[in-house]
Amino acid sequence: MIRCWRLDTPAQTMVLASFDGRLPEVVYWSAPLPGDENLDTLAAAGRIAPAGGMLDEVAEVSLTPERGRQFQGQPGLVAFDAAGVPVRTAFRFASEQDGEALVLGFRDDGTGLDWKLTATPYAESGVIALTLKIAGDGVRPVSLAAPVLPGPQASDEIVTFTGRWTGEFQMNRVPWAQGAHSTAAPGGRTSHERFPGILIPARGTTETGGEAWGLTLAHSGGHTLAAEELPDGRRQIRFGVDLSDADAADFPELTLIAARSGDGLNGVSQGFHEHVRQHVVRFPDPARPRPVHYNCWEAVYFDHKLDQLKALASRAAGLGVERFVLDDGWFGVRDDDTSGLGDWTIDRRKWPDGLTPLIDHVKAEGMEFGLWVEPEMINEDSDLYRAHPHWVLGPADQVRGRNQLVLDFRKPGPAEYIRDAIGRILSDYDIAYLKWDHNRQLPVSDPAQAAAVARLFAAIRADHPNVEIESCSSGGGRVDFEILSLTHRFWASDSNDALERVRIQRGASCFFPPEITGSHVGPRVCHTSGRVLPMEFRAAVAGTRAMGVEMDLAELSDAETEALTAAIARFKARRGLLHTGRLHRLESADPDVIAEMHVARDGSEFALFAAQMDASRQILARPLRLSGLDPAARYRVQLENPGEVTATLNRSDLSPLAKGEAVDLSGTALMQAGLQLPNAFPNTMWTVNGVRL
Repeated sequence: MIRCWRLDTPAQTMVLASFDGRLPEVVYWSAPLPGDENLDTLAAAGRIAPAGGMLDEVAEVSLTPERGRQFQGQPGLVAFDAAGVPVRTAFRFASEQDGEALVLGFRDDGTGLDWKLTATPYAESGVIALTLKIAGDGVRPVSLAAPVLPGPQASDEIVTFTGRWTGEFQMNRVPWAQGAHSTAAPGGRTSHERFPGILIPARGTTETGGEAWGLTLAHSGGHTLAAEELPDGRRQIRFGVDLSDADAADFPELTLIAARSGDGLNGVSQGFHEHVRQHVVRFPDPARPRPVHYNCWEAVYFDHKLDQLKALASRAAGLGVERFVLDDGWFGVRDDDTSGLGDWTIDRRKWPDGLTPLIDHVKAEGMEFGLWVEPEMINEDSDLYRAHPHWVLGPADQVRGRNQLVLDFRKPGPAEYIRDAIGRILSDYDIAYLKWDHNRQLPVSDPAQAAAVARLFAAIRADHPNVEIESCSSGGGRVDFEILSLTHRFWASDSNDALERVRIQRGASCFFPPEITGSHVGPRVCHTSGRVLPMEFRAAVAGTRAMGVEMDLAELSDAETEALTAAIARFKARRGLLHTGRLHRLESADPDVIAEMHVARDGSEFALFAAQMDASRQILARPLRLSGLDPAARYRVQLENPGEVTATLNRSDLSPLAKGEAVDLSGTALMQAGLQLPNAFPNTMWTVNGVRL
């Protein structure tokens, strides 16, 4: 007997099939199918007989591949019973409910475990969310996968996202091969090193064309990934969690977000972006433009002096900044990173009158006030630790991280204390924004800790619904769809090096839209790389996302002040386009040029950013092919920064574009022949504005 179910969005159809009551498998995942497709026939036509040397049945690549079926790849569940004997499940169909979401229930009578899938298609974004929950007693899970999907046979490779501190979201192409490409993020957070998402291009697919798929695990507590090709040639993609550190025999609920497009990798990313905008991030005031930040960390670090901070605030306001953020060092006894974490009360040595004098000054300058916190962490040199050393997560002899330990929110006490302490600060002061940091890996990777932290976030948001929260974890160490459902933006990296940021932001754009990606103009000499880059380039890179400034403003020359002020004004003028439009990563014929464009939802305008990362191998700039335009429409395009065109590399003024003149070209010409930009020195960002005529 075959039972079939279909999930449809404008971008994809996914068909699930259960054979003889067993767990469902995905038998189709591609372009939308006709409404009258016979699903039973489709499922039956895809079955294959075992070949020589195989067992007498071909075990399904089901949503939870089972050891009990003698599946030859990595199983979806590894668990033991109370006696330590491996569990071999044989789930059978129990129930179904079809509505806005498809809910399927299966049960294993041998263990008493219940298996439930909730599959939700989203018409606006075109993605499908697959949520798995297993429940039952007497079984100890040690490894659990989110719904397992088949790896498309039309692909030769997957795109993974690795990195490091100050170098997150690096794109890597990994070929399919027999065996498994396996990675893990065991530190109890998403991690800088391995983002829980992949892209899968079909053979010949580019950023701008061809079929592609994408998956991301919406989970903040660490993860595993296996992209496995079985000996028989079938493939599975398995995102999951390692539960070997878990204290309780609980099965976490895991959600996988699946996207598909026929318009290249960009189409997949645009689906993720729309899902984040519509269903993940919820701003207190969605119509409000994303404010320009100033963060004082790289100006003062822990050395807080009211007069200096007031001067920085006044200088920031003069640049056009709209939100002033006081970073680490305002609480407890906190003169460095060895003490104070956990004591969320004002340091009266630095702030004898509290934060009110600074907040009043910031507001008088026309800005709102934000504050740095790190509520999940604790220093041993703190009143909180001295009172509650038993609140610490993990063993006493654990390796410290940044001189700090972690609060165990699985225990009674810590969450209530933090909710009250942070809530008191938010109630006592006019604070519009929290930068919520998380500066170390966890000594124990338990999804129950992540779930408890999520409840804490939700409680604080419910208590203070008008406060926006940024997720920071030494930069991009905790960025995923789960944490973003609890916050409003993320700090992509602690690197403010604009060259590094171009690559980081390109990788992050595969999953996240610009308006929630914090990007700041750093100091003249970057504190994390030592590199010196021109203000025009630093400001242009930050101005492609959620723009901010993070430096000692006293270092600015008059020319830098003028350039930064102008860049902030340009950002404000086009942030409506950047933060609601569709982002297209462009395919550059020059590997030393990284480019993207943002096209308005109605197609009326676009902004193009092309970064010259290094000296090109060839002498002359190659034309850059645009994307996402109407081929039949005409566009008036104009270079925004012709003042950066150098006579050294451009020895005549043959190009009207290079002189800053408007040029009218068809969408076909711009997407096929491309746009000829001026020759550029490294560390130049060409910005082109286009309007449909």
